[in-house]
Amino acid sequence: MTPLGIGPAITIDPQVRARYRRRNRLHTLALAAGAVLLLSLTAWTLAGPQGVLWAAIGGSLSVMLAARYSSALVLQLYGAREVTPAAFPEAHMIVRLLAERAGLPRMPKLYLVPSRMVNAFSTGTREDSAICITEGLLARLTPREFVGVMAHELAHVAHGDIHVMAMADVVARMTGIMSVFGLILMLISLPEALAGGAAVPWGAVLLLLVAPTIGTAVQLALSRTREFEADLGAASLTGDPEGLASALMKLERIQGRMWEAALPQGARIPDPSVLRTHPQTAERVQRLRELRASPERWLDTAAMPHVAGRSPVPDAGAPRRRLTRFGTWY
Repeated sequence: MTPLGIGPAITIDPQVRARYRRRNRLHTLALAAGAVLLLSLTAWTLAGPQGVLWAAIGGSLSVMLAARYSSALVLQLYGAREVTPAAFPEAHMIVRLLAERAGLPRMPKLYLVPSRMVNAFSTGTREDSAICITEGLLARLTPREFVGVMAHELAHVAHGDIHVMAMADVVARMTGIMSVFGLILMLISLPEALAGGAAVPWGAVLLLLVAPTIGTAVQLALSRTREFEADLGAASLTGDPEGLASALMKLERIQGRMWEAALPQGARIPDPSVLRTHPQTAERVQRLRELRASPERWLDTAAMPHVAGRSPVPDAGAPRRRLTRFGTWY
């Protein structure tokens, strides 16, 4: 595969892009503010102003630790191995060109996960990041679709989504922990308070009961918003929204067949709900196709060899079964 020059990074409709970007950023800001406000209310209910202060300190330390050590833990958990430029030069060239277009200081490292699942994810920071791809993904995507998926994951890195979602995860977990702890304290002190004639603080009880559920829902909504933004970023990097749209539809079909095969005959997967970490594929594809971009000939994906059902990485072979402390992984 031969690069045909690095032209302008954005060829999509500027008005449509600006409208989507404003909407995504407003959603992100509103959801992040809501999550922090919910945590603050929970901490205030539990321990007053001091509770808010300790929640802020604990949350900041947790986010710092997550940003520093989570990448290594994730790579170890999935049994990912680094893919060298000699093993897969085409993928390294694609990611390098996309990283240059995105203005990243360093190209993300590439890792291969020995799994038949069709998936890709990114981790780390702008300065030190990694993109993980499964053998199942490599075996099923065409070169054009592969470029779209790589651009999507690299957009997550460029936008700082890993850090944003780490913060959202910490906030949601702390909200849940404080809620449970607060309810336990109330149950312990309730008999004595009732004996003394004190009124039950039903407002505080209700807040502590619903806070974990609301916090999780906000976290999932924030994740869906960042996926929309990464789709837009991928289209801006490649100038080819249709490549990513095609990959998304293929992944939806493959994953749908896998889940339906595990269900009784005639059963159907229920429609997606607010419990999804990713938006509905149909909506993502519709937004991508509304961008009305004209593909740039900055990369000749047609020259990249592809054999359906086989990974282009040497020695990848068939997905292997591994027994780990977390169970059996494929």
